[in-house]
Formats: sequence, structure tokens, C-alpha cells
Amino acid sequence: MSIIGAVLFVLSLVGIDQVVKYFVIEYLKPVGIIEVIEGFIRLRYIENTGAVFGSFAAHTALLTVVSIILLGVTIYFLFTQKNKSKLVNFSLLLMISGGIGNIIDRIRLHYVVDYIEPTFIDFAVFNFADCLITVGAFVLMIYLIADMAKDAKNSKSPVKDDEFLKDDTVIDNERN
Repeated sequence: MSIIGAVLFVLSLVGIDQVVKYFVIEYLKPVGIIEVIEGFIRLRYIENTGAVFGSFAAHTALLTVVSIILLGVTIYFLFTQKNKSKLVNFSLLLMISGGIGNIIDRIRLHYVVDYIEPTFIDFAVFNFADCLITVGAFVLMIYLIADMAKDAKNSKSPVKDDEFLKDDTVIDNERN
């Protein structure tokens, strides 16, 4: 994907995230909760000043700085990586998009707007940007595991085990 294509892709996903959050603030915030599928998922307005599960809620400024640094590292990695895998680039673009979406919230609102709540398990309320980050990280992790497995398979010695025995046998015969 070209740089222009990557920028348009990121801007599109960030735009979707911000438009959804606008509607969440306008229409969900006044009512608080909307059941989507009873016992499975609902929309619930949350102002998350922290990170995952509301952790570090008292450190919004620090979380903003750390988020910006992580975003910068991810962008740097995207443009400097030697492996030009399209899958790696795609996963990094997803993570960058989600990161930008949440950073916009932290800077503009001083909290992140969360609204998706699975009710079939005890889990955090999250948003579209979080989904982008999670899917991107998961795809990258699967790619890296598969790549390491491929490298491990390719790095196995082509020499057969019994060839070592033959060499040892020759040495032992010469001694006798």
C-alpha cells in the first residue's frame, strides 16, 4: 500500500471512530444504556480516564503521553521495517488508527469514550478504536508466531543424524 493509501486508510478508520463517538455522546450519553441483545451485548456510555478496565484512571496525562510515544514507535516501525509484509503493514495501520482515535479523545475530552459492553462475560466496556488496536495486535502476533515457526523449520540442519555417527565410527576405526 502506498503512503497516500495508508494515510487515507488511517484517516477513514479514525473518522469512523470519531463519528461513532460523536453519536454516542449525543444519543447514548443522555440515556446511559441501550440493550442491543439482551444478555449478550449492550451500549453503555462510559467516560474512561484510565486504560484497560479503568486502570491508571488518576493518570490521564501520563496515559496520553505514553499513548503518543507508543503511537510514534508504531509509526516509526511501519516506515522503517525491513519486512514489507502487507499483513504486518495492515496490522500496524489498524493499531495506529485505533491509537489516534483514542488519543484524540484523551486530548480533546480528557477521557476516552467507551460504549460497547459485552454482558455475557465480565469484561471492560470498550470502543471501536480499542477493537482496531486489538485486532491489529492479534493479527501481528499471529503473523510473528507463524514467521518464527517458519524460520525455525527452515533453520534445521540439513545434515542427517546418522552422518555424525559415520564420522565418529571412522575416527574410532582409525584409532584401532
